[in-house]
Amino acid sequence: MEIAIKLSQFLLSLSILIILHELGHFIPAKLFKTRVEKFYLFFDIKYSLLKKKIGETEYGIGWLPLGGYVKISGMIDESMDKEQMALPPQPWEFRSKPTWQRLIIMLGGVTVNFILAFIIYIGMTFFYGEQYIANTEVKDGIWIANPVVEKAGLKTGDKLVSIDGEKVERFYESNEKALFSKEIVVLRDGKEVKVNFPVNFINQLMDGKKASLLDLRLPFIVAEIQVDSQNKTVLKKKDIITSFNGKPVQYADEVIAALDTLKGKTIPVLIKRDDKEIAANIKINDSAKLGIKYAAKIPYEDLEKLGLYKVSKEEFGFFESIPVGINKGFDQLASYGKQLKAIFTPKTGAYKGVGGFAAIFNIFPQTWSWEAFWGITALLSIMLGVMNLLPIPALDGGHVMFLLYEMISGKKPSDKFLENAQMVGFVLLIALLLFANGNDIYKAIFHK
Repeated sequence: MEIAIKLSQFLLSLSILIILHELGHFIPAKLFKTRVEKFYLFFDIKYSLLKKKIGETEYGIGWLPLGGYVKISGMIDESMDKEQMALPPQPWEFRSKPTWQRLIIMLGGVTVNFILAFIIYIGMTFFYGEQYIANTEVKDGIWIANPVVEKAGLKTGDKLVSIDGEKVERFYESNEKALFSKEIVVLRDGKEVKVNFPVNFINQLMDGKKASLLDLRLPFIVAEIQVDSQNKTVLKKKDIITSFNGKPVQYADEVIAALDTLKGKTIPVLIKRDDKEIAANIKINDSAKLGIKYAAKIPYEDLEKLGLYKVSKEEFGFFESIPVGINKGFDQLASYGKQLKAIFTPKTGAYKGVGGFAAIFNIFPQTWSWEAFWGITALLSIMLGVMNLLPIPALDGGHVMFLLYEMISGKKPSDKFLENAQMVGFVLLIALLLFANGNDIYKAIFHK
C-alpha cells in the first residue's frame, strides 16, 4: 500500500509537470499558427496506450514514462523526420517562422515550469503558512551525528551564528545552506569559531554514514526495538531515557557518548513512560550497542508537547503570500543552481549524488500528504526548468542556443548541422540518463 501511495504521487506529479511543460510549447506554437502534429504524455515508441486526433493534432499517452513531447512541423527534434525536412518549407512550419517566434516557442516550456513553481509556493504559503524553529530556540546547540561533519570541525553543542556571513534565523534552513557553504560561524564555549568545509566535503558525505549535517538535540526516545535485543523485555517504544548509569541525561547524544565506556555492562537507568518514571537495568553489548533505535526526528507538534522547542507559525493573507512565495521560489532556484555547480565540479564529488527516477520516486512520502506533494512538485518543476535550459542539443536550451546565435549573427545553422547536433545531444542525454539511474542501482545494491 505504501509503495502504491508513493507511486501515485510520483506519477501524478510527473504527469502535471510534463503536460504543463509541453503546453508551454504548444500554446505559443498555436498562437503563431505553427502546426503541432502530436502532443504526448510519456513516449509512444512503436505504440501508444491512448490516442485521439483532434484537428491537425494527435493527442495521446505513451507507454514509456520518461517524459513527454510535442511534435512541431518543420522542426529538427528527437523524431529526426528527415523526409519532412527535405521538402520545401511550408508557411505553417516551425522553420518558416521568424526567429523571435521560434525563440518564444522554445522558451515556453521552461517558462511554464518556473511560473508553476512560483504559483505553488505562493499557494502553499497562503494555505499552510510557515512553521519553523527559530535559531534562538536552540539554546543547547546543535547535534552532530555525522562523523564527516564532526571531522570537518563542527561539534555537538555548537550554536549556529552565521553561514557565509548570513545570520541564521531559522534552524532547518541551515542544513541546505551549510552543505554548499564556504564558512560557518558557531558559538563554542562562549567564543566564535569559524569552520570551513573541505572542497571534497560532499564526496566525503557520499562515502560516509547516512546522517544529516545538523540536527536538533533530542531526548533518547525509543523508536524501535530489535528482535535480538537484550533489552526487549525492559524497554518499550516511546520510552524516554532520563537517567543513564546514575547520571541525568537530557539528550540522546549524551547516552550515545557514554556507550563506548560501558561495553558489556548492565547499568541502571530511569525511564519516562506515560508520564511515570520507572527504574530499570539495561544491558550494553560488547559492541557498545543497546539493540534499539532512537528517534532521530520528531514532528513539530511533538517537539512542543515534550517542551523541547517552541515552534513558530506565521500565517499570510493572499496578497501577503505573493512576495513570500516568490522569495521561496528564488531561494529554491538559487539553491538548485549551487547544486548544479557542485555536480559539474568533479573535485567536490557531488556527481555521486546524482539520481534518476528511483531517487525522485523515493522523495515522496509513504503516506499521502498534499503539502509534501506540492512542495516536491514545485522543486521538481524548478529542476525540470533549469535542466531544460542547459545548452545541450536535444534540450530546449540547445535549441535556444542556436536561435540566439542566429539572431546575433544573422546566419541560420544548416539543417545538416542541426541534425548532427541533435544526435550528439541525444547521445549525451542517454549517457546522463544511464549514469543517473546507474547511480540509483548502485546505491540500492550497496546501500549507499
